[in-house]
Amino acid sequence: MAYDPYKALYLHIPFCVRRCGYCDFATSAVERDSPIIDEYVESLVMDIRRASREGKLGAIETVYLGGGTPSYIGMRRLSMLLYALSMSMHLEPEIECTMEANPESLTAPMVRDIWALGVNRLSIGVQSFDDEVLRILGRAHDAEAARAAVRAAQERFENVSVDLMCGIPGQSAESFAESVREAVALGANHVSVYPLTIEPHTPFDRAIMRGEMDEPDEDVEAAAMEEARLILEDAGFHRYEVASYARPGFESRHNTAYWTGKPYLGLGRSAVTMTQNAERRMRVQDGQVVDDLDARQMAAEDLMLGMRMARGVSDEQVARAAAIIDGDAASSSVLAAFDELSDLGLVEHADGRWRSTDAGWLCGNELYGRLLDLAP
Repeated sequence: MAYDPYKALYLHIPFCVRRCGYCDFATSAVERDSPIIDEYVESLVMDIRRASREGKLGAIETVYLGGGTPSYIGMRRLSMLLYALSMSMHLEPEIECTMEANPESLTAPMVRDIWALGVNRLSIGVQSFDDEVLRILGRAHDAEAARAAVRAAQERFENVSVDLMCGIPGQSAESFAESVREAVALGANHVSVYPLTIEPHTPFDRAIMRGEMDEPDEDVEAAAMEEARLILEDAGFHRYEVASYARPGFESRHNTAYWTGKPYLGLGRSAVTMTQNAERRMRVQDGQVVDDLDARQMAAEDLMLGMRMARGVSDEQVARAAAIIDGDAASSSVLAAFDELSDLGLVEHADGRWRSTDAGWLCGNELYGRLLDLAP
């Protein structure tokens, strides 16, 4: 059986000016003039052209240049990539094309040039507008550089997103709240708020093991996420996904593709590709299958992903999932799971849809795990 066409394209740029203490992404700190970066970009251009020849880019609706720090590699290399992209697919204005950038490497000329080459959304890795918190994180920019980057982006881009982080050791509740208010005041139209997670084998993990840093406190993180919600909703943003807020019309279409089960193609080192048809969903990374789901597991995963979104899942989607997961079973394990989650106060049912409650947002692992367990 043929696979569904790819709807989203992810290009991975695995280079940074330096690695942050919490980072476990497939990135490396490489000198900006290193031939390693040139070789990588040339290889990525070849991958883009090959994908185009193989007919994989014809239905693409969103493109995302992530990393690492795409802005770090400089305009000459970005021009090569974006030109190859525009020659290989229809990079029309209706295609959402996002590029991640960090404040220390986003310049006013770069903003103008990437806009001219088809990028129409910028996601800026700010994390905090507090210099002391940025120092703890090991970021390469200060708060003033972050403000300057957002302002520079707005010279061309209306669709500007700011990433912020909470639960950082040494970060006060007021420091975090002030960063959220600052993102709003600067005019960002999309804000992503992430709790700090300590990944194994990172410098932060080793510092905690040595007793040099406190572990993030889940209650503190939950309070910060709730404070962010209050500030952002009061400013006219709406929460459309567990960690994402947008003004109307500025929701990330690329990230929404991931959460709504659309097939995506990943190019570059460690980028993940998801292929699927009605019977099978596979995720492949660096030539290795890392996920292989049958129809029952796909239905359960789609319910889980749907509950990450504020709109939740419809009764029709739940009924379809129940038919796939339970077959002819007289009693539905799917409906039983939603009733159970409702009794726990994690979901609620209204207007023909199941949605996460505020408690469900904060206890996501319990909610998502219960739905995935429908088809282990």
